Amino acid sequence: MAALVPSTFSGIADFMAIVVLLSEFAMLRAPLSRSQIKLYSFQSMVVTVLAIFIAADRHIDGLYAVAAISLILKVVVIPAIVLRLLRDAKVELVASNRIGVASMVLISILVSIFAMVVIDGLYVHSKSLPTAALGVAVAVVLVSFLLVIFRSDVVSQAVGFFSLENGVSVASLVVAAGLPLIVEVAFFFDLLVAVVVFGVLMRVHHGRTQSLSTDLLDQLKG
Repeated sequence: MAALVPSTFSGIADFMAIVVLLSEFAMLRAPLSRSQIKLYSFQSMVVTVLAIFIAADRHIDGLYAVAAISLILKVVVIPAIVLRLLRDAKVELVASNRIGVASMVLISILVSIFAMVVIDGLYVHSKSLPTAALGVAVAVVLVSFLLVIFRSDVVSQAVGFFSLENGVSVASLVVAAGLPLIVEVAFFFDLLVAVVVFGVLMRVHHGRTQSLSTDLLDQLKG
């Protein structure tokens, strides 16, 4: 296994995976909607660079196309769409947190540790990325769920869902970097559908309530 995953490759890959996770923590703490979107764009750029890095080192040509689509869609198009919606809504601050920032960060750290310990116990082996990166990817997915749960505004919940896909992308690079291109493109199609749904929700919800808070939506339960 050591021959398949050189120490330099492993270190760089783990570092980029950790940067993806740290950007997720930053989204959780960000007080501005625009900051969350810019962090998502940065996170997507790191995932794109990771895909290119694997493609070059493992000679998986299909990943170059995946990286190109990711760059256009997740780094440029999606942030531009959401920022345009925010500009039209004239909203800067995200809604209040459901719990305190310190509590959110503490829970996120515990969830991340849990993800890494569980994945480490599964003894998953990969030829494309070190196994530790899979634990980090699962941690990104779980922290993304926390972003959706703990933030009470449509923008944060949309960004949480989008960044969840980044966690899934990193996980797929670990366990199945050689997937056929058509399978990878299918993930991007699902992401596009989510962008359309959240875009319509943001526009309609703000048009009716002059707010992007989901508190009013929560009152519809029952």
